[in-house]
Amino acid sequence: MNQLETEIVVVGGGPGGYAAAFYAADLGKKVTLIERDDRLGGVCMNRGCIPSKALLHATHGITTARESAKRGITFGEPQIDVAKLREWKNGILGKLAGGLKMLAEKRGVKVIHARGYFEDSETLRIETDQGQQFLKFQKAIVAVGSRPALPKVFDLGNPRIMTSTEALEVEDIPENLLVVGGGYIGMELGTVYATLGSKVTVVEALDSILMGADPDLARPVMLYAKKAFKEMRFKAKVTKMATAGKQIKVTSEYNGETFEELYDRVLVSVGRTPNSQDLGLEHTKAKLDDKGFIAVNAQQQTEDPNIFAIGDIAGGVLLAHKASKEARIAVEAIVGESHGAAQAVIPAVVFTDPEVAWCGLTETEAKQKDIAVEIAKFPWGASGRAMTFDRVDGATKLIIEPGTDRILGVGIVGHGAGELISEGVLAVEMGATAKDLALTVHPHPTLSETLMEAAEAFYGHATHTLSPKKK
Repeated sequence: MNQLETEIVVVGGGPGGYAAAFYAADLGKKVTLIERDDRLGGVCMNRGCIPSKALLHATHGITTARESAKRGITFGEPQIDVAKLREWKNGILGKLAGGLKMLAEKRGVKVIHARGYFEDSETLRIETDQGQQFLKFQKAIVAVGSRPALPKVFDLGNPRIMTSTEALEVEDIPENLLVVGGGYIGMELGTVYATLGSKVTVVEALDSILMGADPDLARPVMLYAKKAFKEMRFKAKVTKMATAGKQIKVTSEYNGETFEELYDRVLVSVGRTPNSQDLGLEHTKAKLDDKGFIAVNAQQQTEDPNIFAIGDIAGGVLLAHKASKEARIAVEAIVGESHGAAQAVIPAVVFTDPEVAWCGLTETEAKQKDIAVEIAKFPWGASGRAMTFDRVDGATKLIIEPGTDRILGVGIVGHGAGELISEGVLAVEMGATAKDLALTVHPHPTLSETLMEAAEAFYGHATHTLSPKKK
């Protein structure tokens, strides 16, 4: 039997997996990283975060050009070369993958592109097209991620029914596109295709979009989508799909009526499913919860003391930066440097137009949990910098603890909200008060000032807006 040995094996090379492997190697451990794809990066880099943001940036140029007419600068209609757009996007992914490969080599991380299967709590079977090997390990970190959910009723084997994976390939620009699901994936990719020229219809089972965000933060996104998309349908349900020549026949229920419509393509974005099957975990003490995620404790350790799990496969919010944070928690627990896993503040960002970002406690969560809070807001209509962007559709919001004035949460909607939220994360993480934020000098004119002015508004003396004075 061909057998290898390592101190730590990481199964899965996404943002959690390669972060864990690199960190463990930095701390002097012998590390082997197993990844099924032919390059590192996982879903985030290859079929998720990075390609979607590349396409959003590219198409934002179209929107900017159109809006510039009111500033006295006029461009002609865009000529879209889908093949070149795809080539540019793929070039970014190739460069990032090459960087990860180089970093693994420099750190001495042994990367094996293969499928991993647990034989027991100390042995991983490595399967490639050339055969199989067995790897003895002391500790394992499972970081195999998740995949787009595709309900059986929609899975016709027709390439015109897409998940985010296929939609990001931009094979063509469909004249009519149905998006099933008004979460962040559906809204981001709907924005891309609408800007490229598709007539986009969104069907959402709930009564609004972006259900994780506070309604007042989601509202500007809704207003933009109503203008950019053909139609937004809420409390609606797709009941059936069928192939109809070169189109998809979709049956749906909306406003008490049944609709039968033809679409050139359908994007199904109704959530994600953990990749927990066919890993051999049943040969270990690790357990799955009722949704198929691997159960872990605060140190990311499973019920098997030799096996840890991080990222999407461990449940919670399915975000790349959460996986990277958990990578460090797991590695520190393994090497004995853990100081206890304090609850990390994990920001969320939706790269729609406008962007939405939040961290810590939201106003909605405070109401649901009956937590007393005070709210301070600064409208971007009062921001000189927002006016120079022609993007006054934003707002910055602080969730504040009464009595202590400690900042419990921050929410931002507007141009570049994803770049601004980190100051909010730092404020919540460090236990800063609204006074700390108000007294911190921010450069002018910037959008970052809106955080300072929201804090000043809390005390009734924001320079660029009027607000009731705090007693």
